[in-house]
Amino acid sequence: MSSLLVDDIGELVTNSAGEGAGEPLGIRRDVALLVEDGRVTWIGPARDAPAADRRIDAQGAAVLPGFVDSHAHLVFAGDRAAEFAARMAGEPYTGGGIRTTVGATRAASDDELRATVRRLRAEAMRQGTTAIEIKSGYGLTVADEARSLRIAAEFTDDTTFLGAHVVPAEYADRPDDYVGMVCGPMLAAAAPYARWIDVFCERGAFDVDHARAILACGQAVGLGVRVHANQLGPGPGVRLGVELGAASVDHCTHLTDADVDALAGSPTVATLLPGAEFSTRSPYPDARRLLDAGVTVALATDCNPGSSYTSSMPFCIALAVREMRMTPAEAVWAATAGGAAALRRDDVGRLRPGARADLMILDAPSHLHLAYRPGVPLIRQVLHNGVPQCRP
Repeated sequence: MSSLLVDDIGELVTNSAGEGAGEPLGIRRDVALLVEDGRVTWIGPARDAPAADRRIDAQGAAVLPGFVDSHAHLVFAGDRAAEFAARMAGEPYTGGGIRTTVGATRAASDDELRATVRRLRAEAMRQGTTAIEIKSGYGLTVADEARSLRIAAEFTDDTTFLGAHVVPAEYADRPDDYVGMVCGPMLAAAAPYARWIDVFCERGAFDVDHARAILACGQAVGLGVRVHANQLGPGPGVRLGVELGAASVDHCTHLTDADVDALAGSPTVATLLPGAEFSTRSPYPDARRLLDAGVTVALATDCNPGSSYTSSMPFCIALAVREMRMTPAEAVWAATAGGAAALRRDDVGRLRPGARADLMILDAPSHLHLAYRPGVPLIRQVLHNGVPQCRP
C-alpha cells in the first residue's frame, strides 16, 4: 500500500460539520494529512504525522478539498466569441445561439470532440476542479447525443443526458414529435452512458408539461433528475424539480417566494452559475436569500461556448462573494461540498478519513484569498485520487 503525507498545512478546510473552527468549513490548523491508495486515511497534528513513502510540504499554505463542478457542457465544437461581443455591445441573451453550437458539434468528428473535452478537463484540473459533471445537449440527434455521452463518460462518472436542451431547427414546427424522440429512441441510446437526465425548462426551450414528461421517462430507466430552471425569467422549473425530487435545480436567477419555500423544504440543491450572468450581463441570483432560507447552495461554472465560457471555479467564487452576497466561507463550501451535494456524492467535496484524496494546495495562507485575489493563479498543486497532477 503506497502512502503520501501532505505535511505542514497551515489551514486545512475539511467541510466536516463540527470539525475545527470556521463553520461551515471545519477549519483545522497546523495539521498533516495521510493518503493511502487514493483515500484520506488520517488527519492530525503535524507533530504526530506518521511516516509515509512520499511527502509533500505544504509550507504553511492552505489546503482545500478539490472543487466539485456540478454543471458543465464540455462536449461541443466551435465557439461563439462573436455572440459574446454582440452581447457586450448591448444585444440581449435569449439562448438561441445554442443552435449554432449544435451545427458545429454535429459536423465534428469524435476525435475533435474528445480533444475539446480533454483540453477543458485539464484546464479545470489546473484550477483545482477534481470532480466534474459533463452534459450532452449539443447533438440533439439520437446518434449525436449518444456519442456525446460516450465521450463524456471517458472523463467523468457524472454524465448528464440533455437531449432536451432546445428543440432543434428541423423540429421547430413539431415540438411534440421531438419530445417523443427524446423520450424514446434518444433516451434508449443515451441512457447506457448517463447517470442523470436534465431539461432546459424555460421559455423558448421546453414548457413544464414537456419537461415533466421527459424527466419522468428518464427516472423510469434509472436516471437521476437535474433541471435548468428560472434562468431567463420566473417559471415553473424550480418547483417541478422539487416535485420530482431533483438532485439540483440550476441557474435559479429569477425566484418567487414560493420557489424559495419549495427549495427550503426539500433536499434539492440550488446550483448557482454566476459565470452565466457575467457573460450575459443578466441579474445575478440572490444567494443570500436562498442561504438565509436554509437552502443548500452549490456553485458551478456552466462552462459552455455560448453563455459562460469559463472553467474557473475560483472565478465563480469571486463573483459569488462580490455579486451574490455570499461570504468567502459560504462560497468555498458551495464550490466543494455544495457541488458534491448537487451530485449526491459523499466521497468528494470534503477532507476526512475515507474520502477520496482530491485536494488542492494554495499559494496562499487561507481560503479567503480565493475571493480576495480574483484572477490570480493561486492553485499551487492538485491531487486527484491521491495522485499529484501537473502544476499550473
